[in-house]
Amino acid sequence: MLVPVLLFAVGLVFLIKGGDWFVDGATGIARRFGLPELLIGATVVSIGTTLPEVMVSTTSALSGHGEIAYGNAIGSVICNTALIAAITVAVRPGKVDPKSLRLPVAFFFTAAAIYAGIAYTTGEFTRISGVILLAMFAAYMAATVAQMKSHSAGSARPAAQPEGEGNSMLKDVVLLIAGAVLIAVGADLLVDNGTLIAKAMGVPESVIALTFVALGTSLPELVTAVTSLIKGHGALSLGNVIGANLFNLVLVSGVSVTLAPFSIPRSSTIAGHNASLVLDIPVMLAVMAFLTLPALKRGKLSRFQGVALLLIYAAFCAIQFTI
Repeated sequence: MLVPVLLFAVGLVFLIKGGDWFVDGATGIARRFGLPELLIGATVVSIGTTLPEVMVSTTSALSGHGEIAYGNAIGSVICNTALIAAITVAVRPGKVDPKSLRLPVAFFFTAAAIYAGIAYTTGEFTRISGVILLAMFAAYMAATVAQMKSHSAGSARPAAQPEGEGNSMLKDVVLLIAGAVLIAVGADLLVDNGTLIAKAMGVPESVIALTFVALGTSLPELVTAVTSLIKGHGALSLGNVIGANLFNLVLVSGVSVTLAPFSIPRSSTIAGHNASLVLDIPVMLAVMAFLTLPALKRGKLSRFQGVALLLIYAAFCAIQFTI
């Protein structure tokens, strides 16, 4: 039991460091093209910090552990929103640009509606549903590129980076590649040993995925959020969380389902009903609505939202280990 725990911890460290390097490299490259922070956060940084979920879910699905692939995607959305975004909002609430949020939020709830529709009607994610989710990912990226071009056309060219500041292009590329390798290795260690730990503890794999694995693969987002707060880049952090949540549904689930279709896990029940349908999906939708809808309407986030989301996440985790 000690060896799987140690290897699980090593996998988490690799994921954190790999995600950190990938984000640094990707952000450095993206900034050379003068893209705004929120758009960088909702695209380039989100893809980088979502790579752990992609690797974990894909590896899990291919190895026959669909419970982890399914639970990790939903659990990561809940963790990103009710823990990571909640911490940043509770510590430093502030104004947001509703115009920049509309596109990723609209795509998220559209994807969530498709995701929930499949879950509640068929209970089985087929290869066709995976292709549909991946098509939504492609559509979002195309729409975002168009938005970036529109922004670039309507704004002045950013000032050149002062000599000696920031990384060179070569270093950014090296960080990008090295981060991706660490993420791949860390994800493999996390899935293999997370499964062993779950079996040894007698805990259902879906519960492990919704809590420990989801938190572990969301650590890059947490690192990005904390770093953004320290450096005063709140827009980057919020864009990263919302973009990562969308990618968890359309990219993480899309890739894993396309490669290895699976059914919704039925290991836990609430009042005789599948716990995932009664608790997990509704909580995922509720916390995202609670975070984004007020921001779209008022153009700002409040400390109350952050504290409330943290309480919701604590209750969600407590319930997971009692059902």
